[in-house]
Amino acid sequence: MLPFLQGTSDLAYIISFALVGAVVAFAWSPLLVRLLRKFNVVKGTKVELAELGSHAHKAETPVMGGLLVIVTVAVITYFLNWSRSFTWVPIGVMLISALLGGIDDFMNIFGNERRSRKLSHIWNLIKVHSEWKMRVWYFVTLPWTAFKRLSVWFGSRNQRGVFVHEKLILQFVAGVITAYWIYARLGPAWHYIYLPFDISWNAGWLIMPIIVLIVMFTANAVNFTDGMDGLAGGMLITTFSALTFLSWINGFAEIAILNTTTVGALVAYTYFNIKPARFMMGDVGSLGLGALLAVNTMAIGEIGTLPFLGFMFYIEAISVVIQICSKLIFGKKVFAMAPLHHHFEVRGWTEEKTVMRFWVIHFIFVVFGFWLTLH
Repeated sequence: MLPFLQGTSDLAYIISFALVGAVVAFAWSPLLVRLLRKFNVVKGTKVELAELGSHAHKAETPVMGGLLVIVTVAVITYFLNWSRSFTWVPIGVMLISALLGGIDDFMNIFGNERRSRKLSHIWNLIKVHSEWKMRVWYFVTLPWTAFKRLSVWFGSRNQRGVFVHEKLILQFVAGVITAYWIYARLGPAWHYIYLPFDISWNAGWLIMPIIVLIVMFTANAVNFTDGMDGLAGGMLITTFSALTFLSWINGFAEIAILNTTTVGALVAYTYFNIKPARFMMGDVGSLGLGALLAVNTMAIGEIGTLPFLGFMFYIEAISVVIQICSKLIFGKKVFAMAPLHHHFEVRGWTEEKTVMRFWVIHFIFVVFGFWLTLH
């Protein structure tokens, strides 16, 4: 455990971990690229992106490049910044989420087609199945089947990967671990939601379901955003940089070091991910880093700042929810394509233009959120 010492020199020490993270990530990145290419861990062409000709060249781009960040951050933290009080749970939640993403990446590439039964099929089985016990079983589990079918709308049309309801279950577990740690282990001060200008709300036990929802939503928001070269990596650098300074200001040295280590590793990742990308983040990176963002922000008591720190990620996720709800309820789309970055791509923006503008907008809101937090 690294003690927190007051003073500018200690901020310099914390920031030095960005260099450590970058150097380590750059050092083993050639090995990662060779391994991904050797085992043919490549993206392929998503059905929903087939109409975008600009994505054709990405079919042979390796995925799971997010391992560069996940492994680098986990190893450096274990050896140089391990704290039973503050870093083991964020790293654990990150690794659980990354493992889920890695399984999904592998199944999407190497798995077989998976299908789930439609509600109409289950309803017919309830009426005609020869065994009454099975008819009762299908009837009792009908709400769960309905949930599984509804969740399909939030997933890719490629059915080789982990189903959405399976993702949500494991993300729920990660959220519960985070909620228990914050509610029961960190103390009553973390039961409050602090807002700018000295506004606070004691959520009590309600903070637990709020934390679970935040972890799940943030992980998926970063996952939705990972669709263009450099997009998610560039915005995560801005977010974790701001989170580093917030952690230091609030007196959480271990979390600050964890954040700045993530920044360094993300710099190396983004260097290789800028168009044309050497590799892509994949679910292993986006789900892991999204969960880490949520946990680290809540660990320093900045839930109220999270909408600004993750601004464009949340906008991307909300655009997906709006698109799906609009198609289900009204039978038509609000956006040309969701998530939002693909909408602008369909409208004629180049990938570089979209990425750069999203970076700028995200930077503005992160800085604004940082400014509000200081008041």
